[in-house]
Amino acid sequence: MDKMLVKWQPTALSLFRFITGLLLFQYGVAKILKFPTIPEGNPYAFLNKVELMSLSGAAGLIELILGALLLLGLFTRPVAFILSGEMAFAYFIGHAPKSFFPLINGGTLAILFCFACLYLSTAGGGPYSVDAMRKK
Repeated sequence: MDKMLVKWQPTALSLFRFITGLLLFQYGVAKILKFPTIPEGNPYAFLNKVELMSLSGAAGLIELILGALLLLGLFTRPVAFILSGEMAFAYFIGHAPKSFFPLINGGTLAILFCFACLYLSTAGGGPYSVDAMRKK
């Protein structure tokens, strides 16, 4: 089984990078561009009320710009490292004070994004990235 799947590892890395970038990019789009409109009562409705000159606005700009770069696989390692730090910061500033337990404080996604980006900062963007095209 390992021999069969190992040949797909580089492709899976590129797909993992792309999806991680896309998911972070969507948060930036919601915070900065206010799209899509999230209805009241939805747990993510606060994203459409973020002020640009706030801590959440700065996070939105980082997610929008660096999420797009991660999506493309451009400057993957430094971009992913910065995003990992942003997610760690988000967890300790916004979630950890509410409770020690991520299930209770709502910080599960921040932790996952933090460690996904930390992994990408060490693994790189994979063969289907702008970084890989620039090396050729």
